[in-house]
Amino acid sequence: MFQKITLLVLLAAVVSCQKKESVEKDKIKIADWLIGNWENKSPDGVLTENWIKLNDSTFSAASYFIKGKDTLHLENIVLAQKGETLTYFATVKGQNDDKPVAFPSTAESDKQLVFENPKHDYPQKITYTKGADNTLTAEISGNLQGKVSSEKFVMTKK
Repeated sequence: MFQKITLLVLLAAVVSCQKKESVEKDKIKIADWLIGNWENKSPDGVLTENWIKLNDSTFSAASYFIKGKDTLHLENIVLAQKGETLTYFATVKGQNDDKPVAFPSTAESDKQLVFENPKHDYPQKITYTKGADNTLTAEISGNLQGKVSSEKFVMTKK
């Protein structure tokens, strides 16, 4: 009898752990709509973000802004799920000693992702919003040199 109870307890623990792990990894699935190549063409240049899925808990993107033949901005992004938290890690060439800055998610839905780091100089908030007709709006906002500032970039899926 004792062996049967012990076996049942072990079995319940294993099933419980497996279920929790799958729930944790499922959270990043809400961001699947980011996957793909996005682009914004303007007179100032071309902004591109290319998102790929690395594994069940990690997405990666390269974001760059090109004017003519010059790359004016280059950023590597990792969206990772650890436990039940999604975190956006941004590494901008030439900033923060080329080390990533973490922006934990503060809101997630199938149409919008919001990441915030109030201690970062600028931006403190990064928002991705899924739009109609294969569009995506990326917005950065926060206090920039003591003034509230925000920039929006509407991109189309390629």
